[in-house]
Amino acid sequence: MEGSSKMSSPKGKKDDLYHVIHKVPSGDSPYVRAKHAQLVEKDPETAIVLFWKAINAGDRVDSALKDMVVVMKQLDRTGEAIEAIKSFRGLCSKQAQDSLDNVLIDLYKKCGKIEEQIDLLKRKLRLIYQGAAFNGRPTKTARSHGKKFQVSVTQETSRLLGNLGWAYMQKGNFMMAEVVYRKAQMIDPDSNKACNLGLCLIKQGRYEDARLVLEDVLESRLPGSDESRSRKRADELLMELRSMHSLPESFDQLGLDDDFVKGLEQLMNEWGPVRSRRLPIFEEISQFRDQVAC
Repeated sequence: MEGSSKMSSPKGKKDDLYHVIHKVPSGDSPYVRAKHAQLVEKDPETAIVLFWKAINAGDRVDSALKDMVVVMKQLDRTGEAIEAIKSFRGLCSKQAQDSLDNVLIDLYKKCGKIEEQIDLLKRKLRLIYQGAAFNGRPTKTARSHGKKFQVSVTQETSRLLGNLGWAYMQKGNFMMAEVVYRKAQMIDPDSNKACNLGLCLIKQGRYEDARLVLEDVLESRLPGSDESRSRKRADELLMELRSMHSLPESFDQLGLDDDFVKGLEQLMNEWGPVRSRRLPIFEEISQFRDQVAC
């Protein structure tokens, strides 16, 4: 028995090292075989088939669905990935729903489904207001490139508003984008959103306002202003601004999303002092609710 134990130990260590190097779980379940096909064999088509099997077998469904969608996205099978999330998210845990929403937003963005993206972003913002996001906690643990970090309600709200502003930019609705970006900057300002806000103002012919916003980046008044990418973009927009002498578009052509402005105004009113259950972050922005364009 002692000799057998000594013989099996090196093999066990070798197997453990293999799983660490290739970042695949151990075992022989459908999910494990799917990860092996994805990461070791580099066979995405086989990986998708095995992820389907894992979901149908109830084998690590949360991870199987998210991993399958990632592989589908890499193969430009975005429409299938969207349908997969819609079909199988009901099998996933409550804890997985937020990350599935984030994946779905990214998929909508990739395939140009702007309206769906906007609707989902609004829903996520309302969940934050209602205290349903983060399970009522002020922070959550997120993961990026294999690393864990903490995200606050403030940061998440600003991030979602930034994504919503960009979606309105893609629709050419620069007035709504401006409203949303200004809200995001009130909560958690950064240089990237400032550049987008500057572009919104340029598109509306408000060149002096745009210049002031972009100079905040170049004069390092905002977080992230020291990043070369942000400074380069602010420089490019200012150069574009200096070359512009034409009149702005007709106001009517800019197209304000009246329904959403009213909805946002209503939400801001609900975030006022009479709503005691709102999260602390909305205390910080409630004073600006009367500035919403409508």
